[in-house]
Amino acid sequence: MEKFSLEAIAREQAKRAAGASSGRSAKTVYGGHEHALRQTVVALTAGSSLDEHESPGEATIQVLRGRVRLTAGQVAWEGRDGDFLVVPQARHALQAVEAAVVLLTVSKPA
Repeated sequence: MEKFSLEAIAREQAKRAAGASSGRSAKTVYGGHEHALRQTVVALTAGSSLDEHESPGEATIQVLRGRVRLTAGQVAWEGRDGDFLVVPQARHALQAVEAAVVLLTVSKPA
């Protein structure tokens, strides 16, 4: 069994994002490319984003802190502390409306 403090990881990634020219930082806390399931803590400074991309499988975003906007085409959803967003199976992007940290969960098809 493994145990992680998402709060501690969120603090560390937010600090790294603040010092990064991209305004982003991420750490995979479970899984990876060799697993079907991957969970990654992603920190974004206000105004930074993950540009539009395809999802490699089913995905969700749990907002740990801050506020984000998930867009797919002309449709947008906003999430804030504690919100859970289901990522659409379409090209999408994620923008930090204010500094934010999210837990991104992706399950790739077998």
